[in-house]
This record gives sequence, structure tokens and C-alpha cells, in this order.
Amino acid sequence: MPYRLSATLKAHTSDVRAVNSPTNDTILSASRDSTAISWQRSSSSSSFTPETVIRASTRYVNAVAYIPPTPDAPKGYAVTGGQDAIVNVSSLSSSKEDPDFSLLGHSDNVCALDVTPGGTIVSGSWDRTARVWKGFNLAYELRGHELSVWAVLAVDEEQVLTGSADKTIKLWNQHKLISTFQGHQDAVRGLALVPDLGFASCSNDSEIRVWTLGGDLIYSLSGHTSFVYSLSILPSGGIVSGGEDRSVRIWKDGECAQVLVHPAISVWSVSTMPNGDIISGCSDGVVRVFTEAEDRWASSEELKAYDDMVASQALPSQQVGDIKKSDLGGTEALNVPGKKPGDTKMIRNGDIVEVYQWDADNITWQRIGEVVDAVGQGRKQLYQGKEYDYVFDVDIQDGVPALKLPYNVTENPFTAAQRFLQNNDLPLSYIDQVVNFIETNTAGVQLGSNEEYVDPFTGATRYRSSGNSAPTTNPGPSTYVDPYTGASRYTSNSAAPSSAPSSAYMDPFTGASRYSGASSTPPTSAAPKRIPMAAWNIYRPANVPSMSHKTFEVDGRLRDEISTSSLAMYPHELASFEDTFAYLTHVTDPKSQISNLAIPTTSNVDAIVQILERWPSAALYPVIDLSRIVAAFCPGAFDTPALKSRFIQALLTAGEWSSPWNPPLQKYREINLTLALKTLANMFQEGAKLNESWVNEVLSALNQLPYEVLSKAQRTCLATILFNMSCTQLSSPLDALQRQQFFELALRILQNEKADSETVYRTLFSVGNTLFTMKSGGNSLEPTQRQHLVEILPSISQTFGNEARVQDLNAEVTGLL
Repeated sequence: MPYRLSATLKAHTSDVRAVNSPTNDTILSASRDSTAISWQRSSSSSSFTPETVIRASTRYVNAVAYIPPTPDAPKGYAVTGGQDAIVNVSSLSSSKEDPDFSLLGHSDNVCALDVTPGGTIVSGSWDRTARVWKGFNLAYELRGHELSVWAVLAVDEEQVLTGSADKTIKLWNQHKLISTFQGHQDAVRGLALVPDLGFASCSNDSEIRVWTLGGDLIYSLSGHTSFVYSLSILPSGGIVSGGEDRSVRIWKDGECAQVLVHPAISVWSVSTMPNGDIISGCSDGVVRVFTEAEDRWASSEELKAYDDMVASQALPSQQVGDIKKSDLGGTEALNVPGKKPGDTKMIRNGDIVEVYQWDADNITWQRIGEVVDAVGQGRKQLYQGKEYDYVFDVDIQDGVPALKLPYNVTENPFTAAQRFLQNNDLPLSYIDQVVNFIETNTAGVQLGSNEEYVDPFTGATRYRSSGNSAPTTNPGPSTYVDPYTGASRYTSNSAAPSSAPSSAYMDPFTGASRYSGASSTPPTSAAPKRIPMAAWNIYRPANVPSMSHKTFEVDGRLRDEISTSSLAMYPHELASFEDTFAYLTHVTDPKSQISNLAIPTTSNVDAIVQILERWPSAALYPVIDLSRIVAAFCPGAFDTPALKSRFIQALLTAGEWSSPWNPPLQKYREINLTLALKTLANMFQEGAKLNESWVNEVLSALNQLPYEVLSKAQRTCLATILFNMSCTQLSSPLDALQRQQFFELALRILQNEKADSETVYRTLFSVGNTLFTMKSGGNSLEPTQRQHLVEILPSISQTFGNEARVQDLNAEVTGLL
């Protein structure tokens, strides 16, 4: 059954910033009205009433948590934090005004709280620290973040995760920093434990990411169109998220299963009950309960009133993207069903633009609001869920996707340049060139006069009021100056009306010109040849200390259990792993001053193989990840074809290749498969010999994979293996049998991939490189495969017709047939 409104809780007079639902009958809420409320379910009903109102502060209360009952507090404690920088603990068994405990130490707003089952409190603050409190006394302070700590999560009684405005997540064991997770492109706002897997994080970058505690990104969830503030986990393992786009989203098996639109601008907080009900706290000061149990749904009158309230909302056009009334269909467009839950559609109803959302459970379009300020030209550009006046494409290498450089005319160009370089791991020595590029391409732009909403907690914008928010002056004919090559081309995706003529892009490697402007004028010069391309894509990034910690932690658990003690590492294996980790820590840390470390050899690889063959699959992911890094940095350790063959077989066993591929894959298997594919990609480096039996084993195994079961990340990895293999075979050609297997896999990818252009792009390169090598050696493609390729290539042009890089490469491959 779908989730529907169950209860509406009204008592707060300002934004509800936090909710917590420790039992099926208790809800805690905290508000900017300076109160926290404990709500109790009325007997045998879905309604809740305020039982205790906590007034521990005269300022905003921004966080709330719950401590289970104790002899001194039979109903438990509410823990609150807010702008007064104090963590207050109040018994829910009494109604006294003063808190039972006040925890002092933070110097700024307390914005995050969590509590362990044992009663340990973790708090996060704008003072850039998190603090751990045991027995209502400070146990230790966690320092290391560069900006506010907006999210805290107690993993267990000793380990804590913290998320920060510095875009990082840190794992602590007591007061010691264990590892730092990087990946989010903006402030981290929420954290939640995912049982038997790791944890989930959400961010102002509009993304939700699911990680292992070892630091591996398992998958990302995209769907929110603005900041994501809060996460919670359902008893079934599904993820619930709430954010700035007025929605609560329910995610199951990596997909959005339902969207609950709210009649409020911000869904600040979400929580889940043991019975699976969902609680939300919003900017309209209301706490709401949603349930999938039909007997707890609100009455039909209440449900209709709620739907009418949602439908009456006015949505700023910035929230739904650029629109042009004349391009929209009328009400007849609603006769076409949506493709998945949460799909939105805008229609023209007279002079009004209405927004509808697809309700898959009821097989109907639900009106969710009316768009205001629908003008369609001169709009801001959306990039990663935020608005910018400009989003420039910056080419740093031909054949590699352009990097995005977002910029607002209200910000310091040096700030934008520094952010761009840091986000793309580029040297800061380029900062002056990037600043010059920004200033050149935004010359003459005047600032608009519209005032922006500034979130009092983040300092970030939410949406603009009606009116043209674009720069008021056309920047005019400006020339793009590539900050790395000095070459020229105009490639701005500017929000301002663009009448500037496009100039030619000068390829920094060939000196050839390629059309790259924004207008629809056809190219005036041929694109430079990209094939052959020998640029191996190796998966090198790694958090080796975290990997090491997790590996030895798993080994310790196996050793401590009588039933698994025989699987633990032997002394010589422990020593081998320690040596391998020591070397990899050195080579992956540019600040390392250690020298004279032994490079891993065949004996170290043999130890890894022994563990891959012996440990249970669910415990193998740190060892498979170690294999990936050894393959990347120590290719010489795989000294013989026989060792490579044994290593490949161990990888396949770890990935459970021989087991049925029934979707959805178990999470541990999905992780292992992704890491195994990355390891295989790293095996094909410059200098690798392809005329060996292990290559045939790899191709045979890859052809066994059912493509439809693979995730987007796994499909990209699969294409990367073929790409790296094709780069290697430019100097070490595949034999006839290998070529047949190679093209069988490549053709299957090109035929089945309809969504991810990166996977198609890499596969096209691998096909092009191989055709080039065959042509140079006087070999030809097997007739059936050639015909299949001839039939597939035109469909790729149709599917990815809006991507010039795919079109250009597709044309080159066609020319090689």
C-alpha cells in the first residue's frame, strides 16, 4: 500500500526543525518557537496530543533526541540543542520548566544530536566540533572539521560519524579520527545507519549517498531537486529523505518508490517509527505522520483536504526549471501516464502553468501546485541543485568530458576559481588563469536588484522571488579563453540571453579547430580525430588507513569466533598484509616521508589470493578493494600468467560469479562486484601482455554478466575494462578468439545501454581503438559482428543525439568500418 497522511500535529508556532520517533506511540519535535514537545498517541487511534512541552531555551531549538527510560526517568529523557549552545536533558516524566541536566561546552548553535542505546549523547555544533557526553559529562571533544558540524551519528558506544559544511564525513573511534569520506559537493546535512551495510548521508548537493564504514561508496540516490536535510531508515531497510523541494521521498532497492509532497517550502526533518510510519517536520510549523497501513490512514475528508492544500501551493519557476508557456501541452498531456513514482509534468491550463506528479499507486497525475513567474528566458542555470548565473564548460583534455565551472556574478571570482580547482583535484597554481577566464567571460555583467532568501542556518539561497533573476546586461561577444591552454572558444551556458557569436575551440593537442559554441549553426570545420586513444583509466583513489583498519577488524572478528577462527589470517599472512598496507599508504599519501619500503611482490599477492579464497564473501570487500589498489600501483607483483590466472579466479569467486544473478543483488555482493570490476580494469595497464590465458578468462567471465542486473556504476566499470584493454592492445593486439569475445561484450553494451552516455562513450572508444588496430594489422571484423555494429551505431546517434562528444566519436567509429 502507498503511504498516506495519518495524522497532523499542530501546536508549534514556527518551523519544526527536528523530529524523533523512538516508539510507535511517542513523537518528539523541536521548533524555532523555542520549545520541544513530546506527543503521545491517543489510545487505539491515529491521533497524537501534546503531553509535555519543554521550554529549556529562549532561542531556536534545532535538534532533539531521546534517551530510553531509566529508574530516574520512567518515560525517558528528551535531549535538545539550539542557538544558546547548550545541550539540555529533560525528563519526560515531569513537567518542570528547568532541564534535569545542562551540558555546557559548545560555543555556538547546537544543530545535531544523537544518542546511543546506552545513553551516550553526541552533539554537533556551528563551533566546528562534535562532543561526546557519557553520564551527562563531557567524555571527549572531536575536532577536525573546518566548518560547522551539521550531522552526527552514533555508530555504536565507541564509534561516531560526523558530517560537516566542509563537505566531508569523518569516522571517529572515541576521540581518534579513523577516516574521512569525501564525495559530496556541498554541505553534509544528515546521516543514518543502514543495517548490515554501513550508513547513508545527504547533502545540500541534492544527493543521497550510501557508504560502507570502510569508506566505499556503494550507490547514490538522485531525485531531490534541492537541498536534502534529513534521513531516516525504515524497518524494511528503505531510506526516507526530506528536503528543500517540499518533499519526503521513500527509496527502496536504490529507486524512488514514492514522493510525499508537502504544503510547505522545507521538510526540515524526517523520522521513522518501529511500525514503519514516517514523521516529518516542516517550515509551516506542522508535524505530520504518514503510514502505509490503511487502518491508520486519515479520514477521506482529511485526505482530500490535504491533497487540496498541496495542489493550491504556488511554486517558484526556479524550483521546477526553465519553462516556456508556449512549449507546454494542455490538459490532454495528462492522458499519458508517468514512467515512475515522482515523475512531474507541467501543463498549460489557460494562462496558468500547473505542475502534476505521477501517483503510481493510484495510476493518476496529482496536482501539486501552480507555477509563478514562468518566463523561460534569461533564467539562472541549475547545477547540482543550486542556481548560478553561469555554468561554463572547461575542456582540459580532448576526449575527456568537459568540467563544469559554476559562477554567480555576486561572488568573488577567486572563491569560484578555488572551489572549481579543489572540486576537480586540479593544482591551485592555475587560480589566476581561472579567475582571468571568469572575468573575461562575464565582462560587463551588471548585478540584478532582486533580494534573495538567505537560509538563517546555512546562509545559502533557496529560491528567488518573481522577476527576472538573470544578469540584466548581455555580456556581449566574449571569447572563451581556456585556463589551461590559452585557446579560445565561447562555450558559456549563461543564464543571460546570448547573442554572442561562437568562436572556434583550438584543440591543445592537435591544433585543430572544433565547433563548440552554443548556437545551432552547423560546424564549419571537421572534428579532430580521437582514435586511436591510449589513455588508461585506472581506479587509484583510496583511503588505505581505513581499508587496513577494516581488514584487520574483520580478521579479528573471525579469529574471536570459535566457528570461524580457522578462517583468520596466519602469522605470515598478517605480516604480508601489514607490509602491503604500509607500502600503499606511502605511495597514496603525497605527504609521506617514509622511504625504503619493499614493493609488494608475488608473495604478497599470493597472501591476498589465499584470503579471497578463504573468507566468507560478505566479509571480503576491504580485501577486494586492496586488490584494486595493488593492481593499480604494483602491477609488477603479478609476475606470472599463472599467478594472474589464480588471482582472477579468486576475484570471480569473491564476486560469486557462479551464483544466480537474480535481482536485486544482495548489498554485499553488489559491493564486491563493483570492486572486482574496478580491479579488473586496473589489470589492463600500459605494458600488460594480452596474449595470455588470464585475458581469455576475464573476457569469458564478463560475457557471463547479465547486463540488466548491473548498476550504473558497474556498467561504467565494465566499459572501462574494455577501454583499458583496447588501449593496451594498441601495442599488444588481441588474438582472433579474444577479439570475438571482446566485440560480443562491446556490442551487448552498445545495444542495451540507453541512459548512461559515459558508458557508451567509453565503449565506443574501445571499439574504435580495436578496429583501428585490426585495420592497421590487415585484419577484419567477423561479418556477423560487423553487421550488428552497423545496425547499432545509428540508434546510438538517436539516443544520445544531444551529446556532441558521442556523436563525433560515433562518426569516427563508423568511418573505421
